Parts: sequence; C-alpha cells; structure tokens
Amino acid sequence: MSQFTSIVFFKFKKNKFWAFKQMAFSNKHLYNNSGLIFHKHLGTGSGSGFSLWPDFSTYAILTVWSSEKFYSDFLNNNNWLKKYTAKSSSTRTLILNPYFTKGLWDGVNPFENNLDKNILKKKVVVITRAKIRFSKLIQFWLSVPKASRAILKSKGVLFYKGIGELPFIHQATLSIWRNEFDINQFAYAKKDHSDIIKKTRTNNWYGEDMFTRFYLISDSENLN
Repeated sequence: MSQFTSIVFFKFKKNKFWAFKQMAFSNKHLYNNSGLIFHKHLGTGSGSGFSLWPDFSTYAILTVWSSEKFYSDFLNNNNWLKKYTAKSSSTRTLILNPYFTKGLWDGVNPFENNLDKNILKKKVVVITRAKIRFSKLIQFWLSVPKASRAILKSKGVLFYKGIGELPFIHQATLSIWRNEFDINQFAYAKKDHSDIIKKTRTNNWYGEDMFTRFYLISDSENLN
C-alpha cells in the first residue's frame, strides 16, 4: 500500500459551537502539510445515511497521503489537529486501502486501486459522494428515506453515516460492511437500491459523483 488513507470521526459533548466554526477555518491548517494528496473536513447528518438535519456533535476529517510517514508527521506535529482532538470527547479512526474507485470529487479522484486476492476475508468500507444539481434537490431528498431504509435493512452492514461538505447539496455516505459478498448482495440484488440507482441516472440528479470501495485496515476508538 503506497498511499495512506484515513477518515477520523470526532465527537463533541462540549465545544460544539467551536467545532462548527472550524468548518470555515480548517482548510488553512490542513492544506499545506507535506505529503498530503487530498483532504476534506466533513459535517455529518443526524441519524443514519443522508439527512436534512446536521449532527452538530460529530465531524469527520478525510485525508489521503503519499505515505504513512507523512500521516504520522501530521498527527504528531499539526497544532490545530492536536487542539481539535483535545476539544473532542472521542475519536474513531478508520485506516483504509482503496481497491475500486470511479468518478470525481471536486474534479479529481485521489484514490488508487489496490486489489487484494484475499478481498472476501476483509471488511469493506464504501464512500459514495455526490454533488446534487440544484434543480434536482427536491427529487433527491424525497428519495432519501427509501434509500436509508434499504441499506439499514441489509444483511452485513455494520455502520452507516451521512457525511458532507455542504448541507443539502454536497452529500456523501460512509458505510462499513462485513465483507465483499454482503455489499454486492445489497448493490446488485436489492430492488430498492437498484431502483434508486436507476433514478439517479435517468433523472440526471448529480453534477458530479464518486464511488469508492476500501479494505478496512484498522478501526480504533479513543476517549479524549
């Protein structure tokens, strides 16, 4: 694995307004770190999946690095990240290795495909991301409850959370699955899910979208 990808979820019991304000200021603290290929500071939706209602207690930072060394340097030396972590109540860190990706996120796809023959033995993380066309917002949000119910009823889904850069328009979900077989059963055998995918294509809901599957390398939680 040459690239190194992480997404960290930060929960806040206190300092929620401070954490919310960081969405506007974090870019300058993240942008110029050595070895950083891609980064996003993301809000989350309340409940599971896409949501019109933000979760002001939970945020996520997605980063892609040219090597694990640069990620370690970032953890050890970035003062803003140290302060952000200290003000949170807990963190959950997912280390990911992408093996299938298509589409674009802000005009680029930062992920590499690193297929592993032992794929069926690994947990799988899926990130789906879309920039919804303004003219299609009502159609999209009317379909959200059905989409969320479909995934929550699926066998093998272990975690599901809506994430995004901009409420209502720039939306994404992250889900963790027991294995590749379970995610394929959901993606290709569930009629509710396949119907929604057809709608997105037929109605041209998205101005830009990306779909990426990752191996879950590690999943750790810490109280701060």
